[in-house]
Amino acid sequence: MTKIRLGYVAMSMELQNASPSQTMTYARFSQIEDRGAALRKLERIAKSNLENTLRLLRHNAAHDIHFYRMTSRLIPLANHKELLDWKYMLPLKESLREVGDFAKKHKMRLDFHPDHFVLINSPKDEVLKNTIQTLQLHYKILKGMNIDPVHRCVMHVGGNYKETDVALERFVHNWMYVPHRLQEMIMLENDDTSFTLEDTLYLCEKLGIPLVFDYHHHLAHHKNENWQENWERVVSTWSHSPLPLKIHISSPKSEKEFRHHADYVDPDLFFRFLNGIKGSVSQVDCMIEAKRKDEALFQLMRNIKERKEAEVIDGASFYLK
Repeated sequence: MTKIRLGYVAMSMELQNASPSQTMTYARFSQIEDRGAALRKLERIAKSNLENTLRLLRHNAAHDIHFYRMTSRLIPLANHKELLDWKYMLPLKESLREVGDFAKKHKMRLDFHPDHFVLINSPKDEVLKNTIQTLQLHYKILKGMNIDPVHRCVMHVGGNYKETDVALERFVHNWMYVPHRLQEMIMLENDDTSFTLEDTLYLCEKLGIPLVFDYHHHLAHHKNENWQENWERVVSTWSHSPLPLKIHISSPKSEKEFRHHADYVDPDLFFRFLNGIKGSVSQVDCMIEAKRKDEALFQLMRNIKERKEAEVIDGASFYLK
């Protein structure tokens, strides 16, 4: 049997006043005359974000949720060009460690999905430089939490620039400029408009990167309709990872807005995918990308309890018979 663990992204629909993404614009920062006071305010916001992250992890533990994607906006303005002298890690040391210790105690898998402007295959040197800087921030946060950074950041391939083959080779070229410790953090995901499963597999196999298969994206954008022909190749990209294979699951908002995520996950669509991988791996961690976040996870588990092909383990995990 294959064990399936469900996770969700960043925010809870149940917890009140628990945003881990509170921020402050640089314009507002600049209005504070005392720069030291402005930096202390940023640190207070970052600490509040980490405290709310810990609240979310406690919520997850109470509901048997072992898989969670943290927001990339935990530390506002951390990489702003005017704040590169800000030593933010020292005042956040204790808060970061608390999050990491709790996750370890409850055996939770935590990871990130950096924002869309993080592009390894950009033709612009400045964008690549900023990308490496942003990945370095994620690395520092994970190290601050005492979490092994290996395979903790999922990314899209990047921009297509109307030349798929050229864009793929630019990724390979630019990859060599990414420090090895940051390369080890990265997983790649097929997307819904530019890079198909086959395109992404090309990079993952060439560069030794795990592939996070997004079933919804594949349905929206593919060349080889039968994704199952490539499933063993996807599995093989995880052969050297310390973590279980990871996928993304979501449902189309509508036929007209097929690429947009729905509020909840269609259980029939989910099990069409699961029945195609049954028995191929011992465990799959499924990140739910639905508008209703943890509420969508709870709804999906209620549906799963009614299905004969599933044997429930706990509040967010089950065996696929």
